[in-house]
Amino acid sequence: MPETDLPVSEYAFPGPLRDQLVGAILSGEKTSTTSLVVGYEREGEPLPAVGDRAIVIDSAGESVCIEEITEVRVVRLADVDLDHAVAEGEGFTTVADWRAGHEEFWRSPEFREEMGNASFTVDDDTQTVLVRFRTEPLTS
Repeated sequence: MPETDLPVSEYAFPGPLRDQLVGAILSGEKTSTTSLVVGYEREGEPLPAVGDRAIVIDSAGESVCIEEITEVRVVRLADVDLDHAVAEGEGFTTVADWRAGHEEFWRSPEFREEMGNASFTVDDDTQTVLVRFRTEPLTS
């Protein structure tokens, strides 16, 4: 599939966090990411699948690389493991730190607005989508 036909992959919301995550992707530090099953359900989108490819964009909407999904797991929030947390490339050294950082994002006004629920929250049983990916440079 030509690059121009690939879907777009966005990390967080445009701004400092997205810039940090894209930087970690480009440096090779970030090779995993986490999302919530409820987000896919809300949008009526299928969960990611191994082999899916997408163009990663930065805060300016510029294409920076192509990601290819190599592994997908759906687990309870309480069951996210340290290997996944570290592979997120955000400097987490414990699952507790990883969870605190992610819960802060998932409880942010921007995320709650995206979910259409001003009191959206997560708990141990919230279903997460753990994705591993590899990247390749753009060819054009």
